[in-house]
Amino acid sequence: MSTAVAARRVLIPVELGALQARPRQGEPMQLDGLSMGTHWVVKLAGVAERSRPALQAGIQRVLDQVVAEMSHWASDSALSHFNRAPAGSWHTLPEACFAVLQAGLAVARASDGAFDPTVGALVNLWGFGPSGPRQVPPSPQEVAVAQACSGWQRLELQAAERRVCQPGGLQLDFSGIAKGYAVDAVLDYLRGLGISSVLVEVGGELSGLGVKPDAQPWWVVLAQPPGSQLADTVVALHGLSMATSGDYLRHFQHAGRDYAHTLDPRSGEPLLAAPASVSVLHPRCMLADAHATAISVLGVEAGLAYAERYQLAALIIERCADGLREHLSSALARLQD
Repeated sequence: MSTAVAARRVLIPVELGALQARPRQGEPMQLDGLSMGTHWVVKLAGVAERSRPALQAGIQRVLDQVVAEMSHWASDSALSHFNRAPAGSWHTLPEACFAVLQAGLAVARASDGAFDPTVGALVNLWGFGPSGPRQVPPSPQEVAVAQACSGWQRLELQAAERRVCQPGGLQLDFSGIAKGYAVDAVLDYLRGLGISSVLVEVGGELSGLGVKPDAQPWWVVLAQPPGSQLADTVVALHGLSMATSGDYLRHFQHAGRDYAHTLDPRSGEPLLAAPASVSVLHPRCMLADAHATAISVLGVEAGLAYAERYQLAALIIERCADGLREHLSSALARLQD
């Protein structure tokens, strides 16, 4: 979590102008912990110190529940039980888990499958899932088998009962949307307690509300690839969330080629010419997370067209022969101060 001091580009949501904030004494309270294989950090303003233990425990409970329902790494999660189920069996998913699945399928439809929450078999095959890392790419035959088990169109849902049919061998993987949902869940929990000034981060995905005690917004820096010489872009996260997808985050090398952790569900293989990074701003971090992945898979030109079609505030950083180049969607450009 970065605090901005000066930058070339400043992004401010319109809603921030409606806040009538007065400076207060004190510093934000910071809580932190571990969940979903990563760190979480929450900063809160206007909260009494005596509430620290209850808030710490409450936030951890929220995140533990997300893991219990949606982790494909935890063998006893609701998601893992579905992934192991026999073909043709119907399963009632927990309410939040079903909602995340529906959101993921909506982004899959919107992106023509560039985002797909059913690619767990492919993720495992390429060494980015619970099966563990690998140093040698799978064979084309192995990819074809895993791809035949995948595909968001194979799922049949009964929305009223939150029921999903396991078509056989399909493995749900929420790694492109669950962290964003976790951020939303923590923010909703704290808002339900009457807390109106907070910044939440789970593994680099962020959401903010209100302002700090000094009446300044929660300023954060949009992530950039390592070694970037681009000037910072900072955003006031009031009523906004930020998610970033980058080809530098996880990968393995073989025979002089990098295999990024982001897969193209349409080919069943890691991206060959992905943007260096994609950051998306959205009121819901769950959707920022999923849309950032979709844009990464689509690439710069198609990704920008996708962002324009759905009015997404997106910053795409492309690798070029002479370095890095930025591309802003019109929705992001409108946020500039």
